[in-house]
Amino acid sequence: MTDMMPSRAPLDMPAQDFTRPFHDRSAPSPKAPRQVALWRTVTFSPAMLATGLLGWVMQGWFADGGFTGLEVALLTLIIFNFFWICFSVSTVLLGLYSLSRREQTTASAEATGLNVALLVPVYNEVPWYVLGNAHSMLAELDARACTHSYDMFILSDTRDDAIAAQEKKSVEALRSMLPAGSNLYYRRRPDNAGRKVGNISDWVQNWGNAYEAMLVLDADSLMTGQAIGRLADALASDPSAGLIQSYPQLIGAQSVFGRMQQFANTVYGLALAEGLARWAGQEGNYWGHNAIMRTQAFAACAGLPHLRTLRGQDQLIMSHDFVEAGLLRRAGWAVRFLPRIKGSYEETPQTLIDHIQRDRRWCQGNLQHIKLLNARGFRAISRFHLLHGAIGYLMAPIWFALLVIWALIGRGEEASVLTYFSEKNPTMPSWPDMTEPRHVLVILLIYAMLLAPKMLSVLALPLTGRKFTEYGGIGQFGVSMLSEVILAILYAPILMVQQMIAVLRTVLGLQKGWSPQARDGGDYSLRTIVQVHALETVSGVALWVGILAGVVSIWLVPIAVSLVLAVPLSALSGMPIRDRIHRWMGTHDHFVEPQITQAARSYRLQLRRYLEGQAQTPAE
Repeated sequence: MTDMMPSRAPLDMPAQDFTRPFHDRSAPSPKAPRQVALWRTVTFSPAMLATGLLGWVMQGWFADGGFTGLEVALLTLIIFNFFWICFSVSTVLLGLYSLSRREQTTASAEATGLNVALLVPVYNEVPWYVLGNAHSMLAELDARACTHSYDMFILSDTRDDAIAAQEKKSVEALRSMLPAGSNLYYRRRPDNAGRKVGNISDWVQNWGNAYEAMLVLDADSLMTGQAIGRLADALASDPSAGLIQSYPQLIGAQSVFGRMQQFANTVYGLALAEGLARWAGQEGNYWGHNAIMRTQAFAACAGLPHLRTLRGQDQLIMSHDFVEAGLLRRAGWAVRFLPRIKGSYEETPQTLIDHIQRDRRWCQGNLQHIKLLNARGFRAISRFHLLHGAIGYLMAPIWFALLVIWALIGRGEEASVLTYFSEKNPTMPSWPDMTEPRHVLVILLIYAMLLAPKMLSVLALPLTGRKFTEYGGIGQFGVSMLSEVILAILYAPILMVQQMIAVLRTVLGLQKGWSPQARDGGDYSLRTIVQVHALETVSGVALWVGILAGVVSIWLVPIAVSLVLAVPLSALSGMPIRDRIHRWMGTHDHFVEPQITQAARSYRLQLRRYLEGQAQTPAE
């Protein structure tokens, strides 16, 4: 469909070759930020040292009589997990330092104006919802004195003809409402070859040459005019930048699980983001939306080929964003992350099951990154981003393996279900008693390290310019934080099991498709919830049986409670926050709602009423 599109401006976008290095001659070879090597040293080194120290202490427990294969496996799993925990802590500490510096991240006011395309890819989304968000962003830009010019494109991959018809009606209605000079375009592809990757590349190859920059949004993205302008300014004032990523904050959560995610993102996320931005330097990452990129650079350097499966079939790169960031950096363009740009928003799944469904798709894409770790020309930090994305999911089966081994070890040789690990069977090890004070201290240390990023991030709040009064006061903030920590502890074992299932589904080829997210949260029956959480429930019952029988460590009680309560906890996740407890786990954007979210809600309602009126007209 081209009747609602501008004239074509083709731009070549060749697929990249992962077997050969590539450098874009147009890239101005960015200078590495000063001290970036120092920031990487102070982030990675403490994590490695702390992990090495823990490994040295724990290997002493098993040293008598030499090591067996199972002992080595156990130590390896513990050390591997502990490194990533320590790495998160050191990144947050670096973020605290970064926030204390209060360095300016704004671009020069003399930045040259850019012609920017705002791209909104959609796939079977609710039209009035997407176009309501689009209207609010266009209205914000229209109200500002802009250095840059902006056109918005609704790029539809919708397969449902009824939804597509509503999309077109919504765009036509919105175009009639916009002031002169605001350009809104709409295109629906005849097929959705390549999914989102194909959708964006189709736009680049047909219209990209008319725009110096493109800002990619998601169907649930919202960005203030100021945030969009600051991203465009930053790109215009840095000729070496190929992509600049903002830090999207979560909004719109009205369920228990959604509020928990939103509170954690808003309170704990910024310090972690600041640390990441500091040590990543010019080798930042891309999260698929709310980021601006140089169109010519993206076209020349980030065209994605298909991967070859073990069966010789072509496979689409699903989690394309990490790979595109790596390709841009490989070609010589800087990839930057500016977490201090405020006014960049997205939504979060409202229920645990919706989160699980999204996680399974992301797992499928992130595990593909392992195949690209040996791609030619990638920078070391780009490879680390790819590895980190995959490790985020591989950690789940590793944690599960630790849980199983720990449960089997029990409280001592006589109580353990592995009683054959004794002197009567000298080929097997005798496990240490996990109730010894030194062992308990190590366990407490691991728990403390898991909570440390949250605690440190609270200390960072004043550095971000936020006040506790913006969260309902110090008392309300304390209640909200305690609630979030308790809920996170309860949901963590369930998510561990579900991510392990996601890994197995991906490895076995069972994960298919990439369906759109349920923006308002799915309404799931008790039968569906039981089916989804059957493995957690069975695992929880088995742990309780072992604990009550005295053969499983009592330290596993918190995990056993969570797993056996997986079904009611999942049902709880989707419960709406009622008016009487509307302050619970509220954030600053909840107590003082941003103008753009108010406007978006109003525009959505306006378009919804229009579409409903259009649907009723023929019947009348």
